Amino acid sequence: MDPGAPPPAPADAGTWADATVTPVSAPVWGEPLPEDVLRLELSGDQVRLGAETFTPARARDAASLAERVRGKDVLVAVEDSDTFLAQVSDALAVLRAQAAEVWLQHPDAPVAYRLVLRDEQGFRAWLEEVAPGKLRIIQRADGFELSTSVGKLPGPDRNGPSVPVRGGRQDIATLRRELARLKTRFTTSDDLCLVPSFGTEVGQVARALGGTYVAPEEGLFDTLCLVYPTPRSAPDAGSP
Repeated sequence: MDPGAPPPAPADAGTWADATVTPVSAPVWGEPLPEDVLRLELSGDQVRLGAETFTPARARDAASLAERVRGKDVLVAVEDSDTFLAQVSDALAVLRAQAAEVWLQHPDAPVAYRLVLRDEQGFRAWLEEVAPGKLRIIQRADGFELSTSVGKLPGPDRNGPSVPVRGGRQDIATLRRELARLKTRFTTSDDLCLVPSFGTEVGQVARALGGTYVAPEEGLFDTLCLVYPTPRSAPDAGSP
């Protein structure tokens, strides 16, 4: 190999240029932060609500949290950037079962995204519905894979994601452009599911949701779904 040549890209990481070139900066868009909501802060496997702290993996804490959020609109914020989706699955299960509305706040701007939460079984049921489109973003460590009812959107490397990371960062600008292009093809598709790998930071999940907006308060889809791992503990999520 020529010593001056760039190193070969990993098999599923797009091209070498994709891996090393910093992505174009993308403005952060979403909905204004909702008012009159409970603010719930995530930090690892713990949840803070006002002065109270819960560990929803414990059945008693899950039941207590369920009582606090039942029938309420909840804004979820991430207190710790190293909080991963797999750590918060118990909290999300409680919110799915009990909260009226769930919003996820973007970590870099005062905007948020209203979500429909689905566990793995709920996601499979959604996929089985007979409807055109079924657009979804598979959020991987090496980028975003965009899939529809007719297949995967190809990227620069046919074995890689549709929108590879660039310079180690998510390419939100390209994600936004490709989703807008897909929307012109599937004009009647009003919902989209984001399916992060379970080791994804929750903050990165929120940043990815910003790619579904093409202007402030102008989302491409009426409904945004977030798929989370089915928790192994507190299976009733505080349900009565």
